[in-house]
Amino acid sequence: MAGPIEYFFALPSPWCYLGHQRLIDMAAKAGREIRFKPCITGKLFPAAGTLALGDRPQARKTYRMAELKRWRDHLAMPLTLEPAYFPVDESVAARTVIAVEERGLDCGALAGAYMRAVWAEEKNIADPDVIDEIAAAHGHDGPGLRAAADARTVRERYEEFTEQAVAASVFGYPTFIVDGEMFWGQDRLDFVERKLKG
Repeated sequence: MAGPIEYFFALPSPWCYLGHQRLIDMAAKAGREIRFKPCITGKLFPAAGTLALGDRPQARKTYRMAELKRWRDHLAMPLTLEPAYFPVDESVAARTVIAVEERGLDCGALAGAYMRAVWAEEKNIADPDVIDEIAAAHGHDGPGLRAAADARTVRERYEEFTEQAVAASVFGYPTFIVDGEMFWGQDRLDFVERKLKG
């Protein structure tokens, strides 16, 4: 049986937001499991030689904005081009995703809700109240989940996922590894789908 899809992502990435549910739908259709692996951008980008958004040349920033508009319209998804809470510290929210996965529950829906919160709902996912609200909407006890997210094992997995990404030569988000082949960017999901079809 084919192995799981490795999905390296960051909650505040607009490209992850644009591709997240499409990946989940593709995997479900193909009968493939997804391993959700949020990463620490502040460690991954320097290790990969990737510039943080604020350090990129203006030409790249301008083009990024044009691409966001194109993909927003193409996918007919709500997306605020300059959200109120971006960049944002995602660390606690990301660890709640890991904590949910550790419980054997659906962490993909929770991750997607955090992404929507940033890019469509103008919410601050670093705010404990917002985390609790989103967690509750997905059937979790917010304060309890935040406490679980602070556990040593969860913190270690967050670091481990980042180390795995570095070892796999991941340099940006989202990155998908399907049967050993890497695909970078939500705009490569057509190729991911072809790979899943064999």
